Amino acid sequence: MLKKLLVVATLTGLSGAVFADETPALPFGLSVTGTAALTSDYRFRGVTQTFNDPAVQAGFVLSHASGAYAGVWGSNVDFGGTAHIELDPYIGYATTLDSFANKPLLDVGLWYYAYPSESDLNWLELYGKLTFKDVLVQGASLLTAVNYTNDYAGQNADSWNVNVGYSVPFGATGFGGVAGVGYTAVGEDKYKFNGEDSYVDWKAGVTYSFASVSGLTAELAAIGTNMETDGDYESSSRGVETGAVFTLTKAF
Repeated sequence: MLKKLLVVATLTGLSGAVFADETPALPFGLSVTGTAALTSDYRFRGVTQTFNDPAVQAGFVLSHASGAYAGVWGSNVDFGGTAHIELDPYIGYATTLDSFANKPLLDVGLWYYAYPSESDLNWLELYGKLTFKDVLVQGASLLTAVNYTNDYAGQNADSWNVNVGYSVPFGATGFGGVAGVGYTAVGEDKYKFNGEDSYVDWKAGVTYSFASVSGLTAELAAIGTNMETDGDYESSSRGVETGAVFTLTKAF
């Protein structure tokens, strides 16, 4: 059962990666951005995807001035089977809602979780995000997101995920804070999280932006879930319990 859970457990909201402001100039209103990252544990919605081992990750996105974009994101994974690479293509559209006072950013799209050497684990998810700027503090942002799939972990099961994330700078120090909480539910009786049909995940940590290297950031966060660690998960409790995760990311 844990193997099934590990398959579906993201950077929360993988398509929410922060990219550098300066992007290569391309014709026809196009631009390319990307990230490369090293993390001590690839956690997706609170659950490890690498048996608590490190991961190397990278992503690229091609954006148009209209707001349309397409990209791909990848990471090593380990579910105990033949899948060792995750390579996710995605498409979407983002636009600012100028009619609202805060002018939030609306972002909708499709994300395909793909495992080339174990394709029966592949699944498609629809996402919608709304990001608000300068919430409570100048430079802070609040992200709200809803995700839906009818093929959770390739198991033909309906699933909803809702999550909220908040990031805030600590003045001009380069340091900042991040926090988030998510809720995942699966509608099929055959799919359980240690006997439950839903669980809550959370994240809280600090970040640092290096002034000497543009686009380089570090994050140390506590990430975990409320899943019981006895029964099916007793031997792999570290994969769902709260643990410290360090991530170094370079945006370009």
